Amino acid sequence: MSTISKAAIAGIVFVSAPAAMAGPFVNAETNASYFGDARESTVTDVHFGYDFALSEKATVTLQGGPAFVSIPDTDMEHEISGKVALSVDATEKLNVYGEVSAITVERDIEADFPVGLKAGVKYSF
Repeated sequence: MSTISKAAIAGIVFVSAPAAMAGPFVNAETNASYFGDARESTVTDVHFGYDFALSEKATVTLQGGPAFVSIPDTDMEHEISGKVALSVDATEKLNVYGEVSAITVERDIEADFPVGLKAGVKYSF
């Protein structure tokens, strides 16, 4: 069984097992990267995940699954990607959030792989 098959099975078991946890979801997302007029890459993630309420004001999100990487003039690559996010309602109108994401390179989860960080503040009127 390939590494990607094992990871897919583990992800499905993880997502489907804890029925008491609230917030299962499927998230399909495409991110394209351009430099000037030239497309550098496009990554489409198809993630299975859960939102876990830590309290009335804080939520942790775990998600992961296959990622399809398209780079111009090359074959499409199949990788594994995932995200962990934290969202906290600091006040009734102010939300603070952060996210760590990663994707494999050549489906290797033991080698170094690209990691992304995101942080932000959202104010609602």
